[in-house]
Amino acid sequence: MDIAFKVNGEARQVGVPQTASLLEVLRNHLGLMGTRYGCGLEQCGCCMVLVDGEPAYACTREVGTVAGRNVTTIEGLGSQAKPHPLQQAFLDEQAGQCGYCLSGILISAKALLDRTPNPTRAEVVAALDKHLCRCGAHQRILRAVERAAVKLRNAPVGARRAT
Repeated sequence: MDIAFKVNGEARQVGVPQTASLLEVLRNHLGLMGTRYGCGLEQCGCCMVLVDGEPAYACTREVGTVAGRNVTTIEGLGSQAKPHPLQQAFLDEQAGQCGYCLSGILISAKALLDRTPNPTRAEVVAALDKHLCRCGAHQRILRAVERAAVKLRNAPVGARRAT
């Protein structure tokens, strides 16, 4: 069955069963490899994407549930030439080591900053609590999100919500 939805602002249509995982479709059918498979049980956050602006686990989400909706993956956040302020802050703070978990963390951080432009440290911690990072970069990750929040608050209004 064909399922139509937007991915990173682009209309896409895939011929897969509605029960296929969104993660499988993103990686294997659309070639978007930034979203990672971690545990498959909604326990690590590696597979996090935005569905209509809200964080969602792609590993357990059936693709049929995103028909007609907007999905944003890490590829839709920024580019190497023009990184999103979150991505730049993570680079500036050296917030990643192995990087496996970072796409999911960046997606959840974007959702937080979209709804709470001036988060407290506790709000950042709570938003990222569902993510498992074994590299021990937690303090740098928190600083990077706080740095990006400052940058986004000082950015022109149109640039704040850029995908």
